[in-house]
Amino acid sequence: MNKLLLFDFSVTEDWSAWQIENDVVMGGNSSSSLERSEEGNAVFKGTVSLENNGGFASVQYHFATKNIEGYKKAVLLVKGDGKSYQFRMKSSLKEKASYIYTFETTGDWQTVEIPLHEMEPVFLGNKLDLPNFPAETLQEVRFLIGNKKAEDFRLEVSKIELE
Repeated sequence: MNKLLLFDFSVTEDWSAWQIENDVVMGGNSSSSLERSEEGNAVFKGTVSLENNGGFASVQYHFATKNIEGYKKAVLLVKGDGKSYQFRMKSSLKEKASYIYTFETTGDWQTVEIPLHEMEPVFLGNKLDLPNFPAETLQEVRFLIGNKKAEDFRLEVSKIELE
């Protein structure tokens, strides 16, 4: 099966479908931005604040439903800052649950491989008593940082694909 490219920042001019969503939606105080690096990659960076029960920053990409049956893993080409990040997927924007996988960054460029069947259903930070990601359809991908501490962060993303 061929790879399914979800997004390649370095070759895509239009990033308008990517949107920041931070804890301010719940009264929090975190801030973040998505900027273009000199190499053309996305740089998701900002500050996570725990004030007002906050504690997360995220950037999301919504798109028309994709059939992803047969794909086994998400492959991310990223350069982090040594912190933990979540990669999240949603089968449908109508779903409450996000399916999440937490990965560690090293400070160097790395290829993160995420087995889709290991992505766990979560809503508002709580694991749900539901099966793991069914990997049949896909309508949202998101990067989120929320390590239960106030911290600055920087995650550079080159591309996201499924294999």
